Amino acid sequence: MTGFGRAAGEGDRFAWAWELRSVNGRGLDLRLRLPPGYDTIEPALRDAAARHLARGNVSAMLTVRREAGATLAVDEAVLGHLLRIALDLAARIPGGAAPRADALLAVPGVLARTGADDAGPGEHGPAILRGFEAALAELVAMRRAEGARLASVVAGQLDELVRLHAAAMAEAADQPAMQRARMLESLQALLGEVPALPEERIAQEVALLASRSDVREELDRLASHVAAAEALLAEATPIGRRFDFLVQEFARETNTLCSKSASPALTATGLRLKAAIERMREQVQNIE
Repeated sequence: MTGFGRAAGEGDRFAWAWELRSVNGRGLDLRLRLPPGYDTIEPALRDAAARHLARGNVSAMLTVRREAGATLAVDEAVLGHLLRIALDLAARIPGGAAPRADALLAVPGVLARTGADDAGPGEHGPAILRGFEAALAELVAMRRAEGARLASVVAGQLDELVRLHAAAMAEAADQPAMQRARMLESLQALLGEVPALPEERIAQEVALLASRSDVREELDRLASHVAAAEALLAEATPIGRRFDFLVQEFARETNTLCSKSASPALTATGLRLKAAIERMREQVQNIE
């Protein structure tokens, strides 16, 4: 489901902003874009997203700004340790030169940037996490509004399935007579090829053709699946994956119905059912 959320805040010479966007997805895929040094808050962000979202491809971007700009500071502990090593090496090497200051400062970790975006959340971490929750709430609200509109569409599609199912039930009533005609035609062809065919074999063929033509079981299961889907729409929990499974079952029963049909009218209704189910499948991909 699609949605957007934004939250921003500021503190002492510091400002931050969140932007969250979501599009359809079979599962939950959260992609975070954080400034360097902010990886420490990633687990909390993922936990918060998992509490509120079940499906969707969600991107979350954090931008931070510090007003004073970047300054440099020497990490005295790192510099002291590095200097002792450098002096020890110079003493071991005949004619060794004393370490140069610029060479020591070039070693990663000796100089640390302060007042820069990559300094990490620090004391602003709790406010940034609360901002993520606020942006997430806005995104969830937008997704819920879309879900309410989508529920109306899917409910109409289920009503269409109910009407088509009723039409299929009425047309299936003519199925036995049409299938009997097919059986007689098949038996006549069979007896023409093998006149001495035992009556027991003929009875077996008739029973087999009769079982293959009975569509009541498929129609009963289809009605049961539609009722289950209507019940799902009334739930206040994530239903997308379960609804997706039911749509697959709709398609399975309708395919079998079409393959068993001996009536042009029933076949036509089965094809309309398949088209309606395919339209529903496209919408169900948007349901959380």
